[in-house]
Amino acid sequence: MTSHLRGDELVACVHRVTLSRGAPFEVTPPVDRPEIIRRREMALAHRNAVTRELARAHDDARQPKNVTETRELLAAGAALILMPRLPADDVGGRVATVHALVRVGRIDDRFTYAPILIKNHEFTETSTTRTMLQGSLAAPWPSHAVSVSGFAPRATATVTRTGVALAHATRVLESLGHGDDRARVGLVDRQRQLWWWSSLDPQLKKFNLRAYDALYETRRDALRAHGEWLRDGGPFPTEPYWHRECLDCPFAVHCESALSERDDVSLVRFTSQDQQALLKRHGVATRADLARLNPVRARVARGRADASVAPDDSLEMTLATSFDRLDELIYRARAHRAGTPLRAVAAQEMAIAVADVEVDVDMESYEDATYLWGAVVTCKTPVAGVREGYHAFVEWGPLTLEREARNFARFWRWLTELQSHARAADKTFAAYCFWANAEDGAMNRAVSADLDDGPTLADLEAFRSASPACWIDVHDVVKRRVQTEGPLGLKALASAAGFTWRDENPSGEASILWYEVAVGADAEAAARSRQRLLDYNEDDCRATRALRDWLNNGARDLPHRDDVGWST
Repeated sequence: MTSHLRGDELVACVHRVTLSRGAPFEVTPPVDRPEIIRRREMALAHRNAVTRELARAHDDARQPKNVTETRELLAAGAALILMPRLPADDVGGRVATVHALVRVGRIDDRFTYAPILIKNHEFTETSTTRTMLQGSLAAPWPSHAVSVSGFAPRATATVTRTGVALAHATRVLESLGHGDDRARVGLVDRQRQLWWWSSLDPQLKKFNLRAYDALYETRRDALRAHGEWLRDGGPFPTEPYWHRECLDCPFAVHCESALSERDDVSLVRFTSQDQQALLKRHGVATRADLARLNPVRARVARGRADASVAPDDSLEMTLATSFDRLDELIYRARAHRAGTPLRAVAAQEMAIAVADVEVDVDMESYEDATYLWGAVVTCKTPVAGVREGYHAFVEWGPLTLEREARNFARFWRWLTELQSHARAADKTFAAYCFWANAEDGAMNRAVSADLDDGPTLADLEAFRSASPACWIDVHDVVKRRVQTEGPLGLKALASAAGFTWRDENPSGEASILWYEVAVGADAEAAARSRQRLLDYNEDDCRATRALRDWLNNGARDLPHRDDVGWST
């Protein structure tokens, strides 16, 4: 084996793992985008802050300087070890990084430990049928955790990566003789909440030890083959395939060229490597192959289609048992082959509701606080008291809950006055956003400040539940009407509708960097960045408007997803 496997490589693209040990071509490392650099800095700042809090709360916490000191602390049974330097598992070819180790038991003369990672991301989501163990930084041991109902780990790639990394650390601790026989692991999330679970838990199908061991064996075998390639030459041991990491991979240009040249089926998002291998074993090697499959039969196999279509032994029936949404993958392949988004409904059903007075809304936030509410107003005919164009309500000062709430209250008063003017003129009114979950969450947080002159939660609920609807989520409408080859974000959809942003790098993540400049000490740079944010917010509002116009006009002429694919 040419090197040890790190925990973050266990869910990484296998081809990337081997290429990183030596590639058959020259590699030019990409320049990290500012957003990526900032993400790393925030993760480091969060980790350091939590580590300092643990050190202050526990006088007996120890922080070793090297591997030797870490070994000594493990042997001595230190209760809490911060930022340990774990030795490599030379037998298993593993090396692990964890942010804390807590003593959880003793087997004969050896102390056992559970690893903890500190991550700047959310970990849990609501689940009516699940429970989790909730701990605290004040008592960071699983024996002090309490069971709480209604929570489960999120089903995201980020959470899976963290869970696998902890299973990896568990195996390293076992190799050192300090593994916990119950395989308990912990995560401190971005809210500084400590969560515990066992890597033996069969419910954690994506990152328990059984899942981890399969990932480990695959990558260990790949590294062995890579070592043979380095020694003997011949064909490279792995091949490119589309993976979520491709967006930030130094080898992406090389791989994308090779995959596009052969129209590789992995380019249809989103599938796992196992699913891609299954498709190819059944002769579905390209996007064109996938586009020719019958999505109706795929839905029958999953019990989601007209019962008049009887199940059979077709390829679609065979494959569908291994895919949650094989029909969706088929349609994505068809959208790619068509070179355009497709209709998912009849042409007359593409429309989105219109009004005499229309308001397209977008917000900008920083670290869970909203500092800007923007809106573009459009009127079919002039309405007294209503001014068309872009309107911004912004708070550039410290983002306290009260300041955030007061800024939202200003926006809310303006919006409701607009609605009143429309009603007085006997005109219809509608406000639109893209992805209402974000705006609704920001609104709910703002009213929690309970200002005397601000809206109440009841006001928000009345607005959001009005009939006919006056608060419309454009994303919710689009996802049921339009088929794309992948993303359903505003940037991709509005671009398909012909809209272009003024900024060269229009993204929510980039806007976080602009905000930090906008509230910085350099007055001239701050002024430029503030205007950049206002322009970006206005463009997002206008993009939502452009998307609505497209749905009511040009999108009606798109091909239907069931009418393409068979002969392409």
